[in-house]
Amino acid sequence: MAHLLLIDDDQTILPNQVKASLTGKDHSVTIAESGETGIEKFAERIPDAVLLDLRLPDQSGLDVYLKIREIDRRVPVIFVTMTQGADFAIEAMKLGAFDYLFKPVELLQLQRVIEEAFLVSAKMREPALIVDETQEPTVEGALVGSCAAMREVYKAIGRVSAQNVPVLITGESGTGKELVARAIYQHSDRQDRPFLVLNCAAIPEQLLESELFGHEKGAFTGADRRRIGKFEQVNGGTLFLDEIGDMPLGLQAKMLRVLQEQQFERVGGNETIETDVRIIAATHRDLKTWAREGKYRADLFFRLSVFSIELPALRERDDDIALLIQHFVRQLNGELGREICQIDPETNAVLKNYSWPGNIRELQSILKQALLNSTGEVLLPSFLPHLIEDEITESEELPAFGPRESSPVSETEIPLDWETFLAEHLTPETTNLYEEAHSHLDRFLLAKALEFTGGNQNQAARHLGISRQTLRLKLRDLGITVTQMVKQNDN
Repeated sequence: MAHLLLIDDDQTILPNQVKASLTGKDHSVTIAESGETGIEKFAERIPDAVLLDLRLPDQSGLDVYLKIREIDRRVPVIFVTMTQGADFAIEAMKLGAFDYLFKPVELLQLQRVIEEAFLVSAKMREPALIVDETQEPTVEGALVGSCAAMREVYKAIGRVSAQNVPVLITGESGTGKELVARAIYQHSDRQDRPFLVLNCAAIPEQLLESELFGHEKGAFTGADRRRIGKFEQVNGGTLFLDEIGDMPLGLQAKMLRVLQEQQFERVGGNETIETDVRIIAATHRDLKTWAREGKYRADLFFRLSVFSIELPALRERDDDIALLIQHFVRQLNGELGREICQIDPETNAVLKNYSWPGNIRELQSILKQALLNSTGEVLLPSFLPHLIEDEITESEELPAFGPRESSPVSETEIPLDWETFLAEHLTPETTNLYEEAHSHLDRFLLAKALEFTGGNQNQAARHLGISRQTLRLKLRDLGITVTQMVKQNDN
């Protein structure tokens, strides 16, 4: 029989959820209403798992966590809290927490995590470490967001920040990869050492090697003195290489040596220089595919991607957009001397329905333009630049009403014939079958979903389990034109 210790001063909602999630199972639950009581009950009877609230009446949940880890490090601890910020989640995961849940907790998620913790606990009978609130929206460089995808990012940062391994951050341009790199650095044991950023795509190829490794006097025309590169400047600290996918092939071999041996030579020099630098890299490229196609060194890709974190696009973070708007408006108020204290609901709706090809960077730019156009204390839709209005108008005008018997998509018959597809596409020259197969399936599946909903994109997106923005982009990529149908009563 597995035993769970719940440490939480709320004696209603969460205890009832725990009991409901363990109904019918041979498990027991002990409840402690304070941190001190929780530590005492933990010592009296070592549980198989702990569910620990981050905010307790007598002390921090993190402090309780550290104390019970002194008693037994093998017990999985699941944090649960109302706090939506990134720092607590990162710190908890960095310290070895099993998981981090946000209130209100979904019952099925709670049940799954507790069962997983019990399973891990059963296998951890030998000494081992289980590894794996308030918003401050005006904080510069803060990670903002509490959607499921961003919570996973926070957990990943916590897992890897204390480990001295390379990290590869992937995602579309403008998704905040540098912020994640800074968060890893700030939660690492190198946080009191230098942190430098170098954009590999912003420096000409002939100068990038010198920027990284430095050069000796006379190494090339214009090298009138010795120059120290980033690997010497940041020795002992962390170097963030943004857009590392754009690093020239010739330079990749030297980068590989640094990662493997922590040694390099300056351009034009023979002296071998030792360095101790942690590399965090980022790219919007698909380096795995590039490595397979010979466009990127596979050995360097494997070295860089010891641990990978993928950032979601803004269009996939519907639940975070309103929070991000508030965050940036408060920042920009001070920067631009504005006093916007309220966001009109229609403004939020317009921004939420936009596809955000430029992601968070574009959101910042749009909001800056809106505040420059603003008057008064309310951010109105009329303040938004025409770029936003044009796309929203276009997307709203896309559906057109027609007779019920016509098809909601321009291609009336889109067969899902895999035999024919494979006969045409699986050839000795094929290198992109996976993507082509997914496009073939999307073309059929999206058409059927739209046919089922009479061309209603919101309903189709809900049935497909994707956002409306994602559906809209897929339709555009596939060249499918939608005509919304009026469903008529058969009578």
